[in-house]
Amino acid sequence: MPFCYRVPKRYTDLNLGGHVDHGVVIDYLQEARTEFLLSSDGPMPAMLDSGVLVTGHQVEYLAPIGSDSPGVDAEVWVDQVGAARFSISYRLSDAGTPVVRARTFLTPYDLASAGLRRLTGPERDQLTAAVEPPVGIEPLGRVTAAELGHARGSDCRVRWADLDSYRHVNNVKFFDYFSQARLELLPSAESWVVVRQDLDYKRPIDFRRPPYQVRTAVVRIGSASIEFAADIIDPQSAETRPYATARTVMVRTGPDGRSEPITDDVRAALGA
Repeated sequence: MPFCYRVPKRYTDLNLGGHVDHGVVIDYLQEARTEFLLSSDGPMPAMLDSGVLVTGHQVEYLAPIGSDSPGVDAEVWVDQVGAARFSISYRLSDAGTPVVRARTFLTPYDLASAGLRRLTGPERDQLTAAVEPPVGIEPLGRVTAAELGHARGSDCRVRWADLDSYRHVNNVKFFDYFSQARLELLPSAESWVVVRQDLDYKRPIDFRRPPYQVRTAVVRIGSASIEFAADIIDPQSAETRPYATARTVMVRTGPDGRSEPITDDVRAALGA
């Protein structure tokens, strides 16, 4: 049976359109997931103290989240358990309307040795006992180096407030970094909504004053949607492995919130 939790909304969660921002939804997932683990008996609460890292998200946005209701209702459950990895499914609803379905992939982390570890026997047993089928969401596919060959680079500065309790950039903030870089590509007069996003974390980002770089490329333009591929790199390093990669699908919308065809001017601006 899924764990149920109501995530409280805040006024600052809203974007210019008066809806909860898509990046804030990832914070809702984190809140629901943390409450789920802390509410469990056995070794699960201790795992948060000893260390657990998010290695990936798959998120599908089904409908806007408004401001009328006081909170978003989350259903959370374990859907898969491996030797050193497990995943969690979510269904979010707002005033009874399904708004998000998602999966998060996690791995235990040993803070003392600063390395990944395998699940202990008790951890694996408890997680396995609660497994239910995953939410229905199809992966968008891995970001490839070829897709980023013509990517545009944007500076990405880490704020001190972006760090989590492990002193790395919190997984939620990566969505903000990718979002900011996408917005620099899109015409400012246009209205867009995120409908799908997959994000894979490759290695932690630490605080520093020099900026990192987000590279973003348009890989597909449909009648009303655009697909982006992106990664985060260190422009000052010879290391080619990214910190994270993301694939995002956005839809152009009109004043009524419905999808609208992408204009020739927008296609030209995006190099299509």
